[in-house]
Amino acid sequence: MKKILAAMASGLAALSLPALADAPAGPAVAAAKVINSGDTAWMLTSTALVLFMTIPGLALFYGGMVRKKNVLATLMQSFAITALVTVLWAVVGYSLAFTVGTPYIGDLSRVLLDGMVYMKDAGKLAVHPLAGTIPESVFMTFQMTFAIITPALITGAFAERMKFSAMLVFMALWSLLVYVPVAHWVWAPGGWMGDKGVLDFAGGTVVHINAGVAGLVTALVLGKRVGFGREAMPPHNLVLTLVGASMLWVGWFGFNAGSAGAADGRAGMAMVTTQVATAMAALAWMFAEWIAKKKPSVLGIASGAVAGLVAITPAAGFVDVKGALAIGLAAGVICFWGATGLKHMMGYDDSLDAFGVHGVGGILGALLTGVFAVKDIGGADGSLATQALGVGVTIVYCGVVTFILLKLVDIVLGLRVAEDEEREGLDLVLHGERVE
Repeated sequence: MKKILAAMASGLAALSLPALADAPAGPAVAAAKVINSGDTAWMLTSTALVLFMTIPGLALFYGGMVRKKNVLATLMQSFAITALVTVLWAVVGYSLAFTVGTPYIGDLSRVLLDGMVYMKDAGKLAVHPLAGTIPESVFMTFQMTFAIITPALITGAFAERMKFSAMLVFMALWSLLVYVPVAHWVWAPGGWMGDKGVLDFAGGTVVHINAGVAGLVTALVLGKRVGFGREAMPPHNLVLTLVGASMLWVGWFGFNAGSAGAADGRAGMAMVTTQVATAMAALAWMFAEWIAKKKPSVLGIASGAVAGLVAITPAAGFVDVKGALAIGLAAGVICFWGATGLKHMMGYDDSLDAFGVHGVGGILGALLTGVFAVKDIGGADGSLATQALGVGVTIVYCGVVTFILLKLVDIVLGLRVAEDEEREGLDLVLHGERVE
């Protein structure tokens, strides 16, 4: 991620210029880098892998964990968010997130992708120095897939009880007012968190802490599911969940190794640390559950793998294998506690453990990045205090704005389906369909 963004500063002065496809060579073209076909091929692949994480990966992972009467509604949320955020990102989200503007938000020079420079000869000129050695269109779409999966992750916290209309409005507002600013703070040139030295290689702060905190706030505002704590609510199909978790594991290589922005050694190292941390976390959760509950479960090992993926995300391009093992071990044990002990101790209904896995794992990974970052790998020294600053600000900003947005949507549309509708199931009530 950092490598992609490092080239942005030199070309930002040209962002308001019209497209230069047929124009004579000028400052923007002269500053552009040569397109690297290997880097471009890898980033095209990474973009597809990250989209694959949401549909079908996350959709199946969440869909298998809900009750049968809500599986279609759960799948629908991921699919609809993919379409919704795609349009928002192309219209205005990308511009606000990845142009200079101020340290807190970008400008409007890329609204409707206006000014995106196209190339006459793919072998000679990069479309714009913003994207380094890949076309800006690829950079923009890669970032779009991150913007898509983040709100989709939130849905796990309020599964089985939110109105579809309210969900759409909330996610549209949240994407623009929470995700976009935090992405700008951390990843855009001149973003104040990045300038402070906050390290986030592929989205621990921007994606996972954001999603986890928003999920927790939403679960608290909506309240518990009808019958929660009194009625059994087992997953209806753990086969779907394990398949979805496996898709997430595979797709995450695009998420983390793709954030190197090139087909290079750093991408390779990010791939290694991602694999190692994920495997370690899956085993750590499995053994923690085995000790606590006397049996290792399929849901447990799948959740542990996702926890490891989450925790290594901010660190993947900054740590070595020793750091990856430590982060994976910590993620497996601590996220097991966050998804079981903490939830039951506090009494909230985080339906599919969005906060327990993504919130807790994101916080843990972001902090441990400051402990295990290796300068020779990432080109930056980690600082626990700096990482704690990024974590704290993200939690507070996301929590406050999420709460305000939920209350506004509740006033206008109402957030939650009626009790009798919830008992009947969201598939039939909201979508007029059911799984036979």
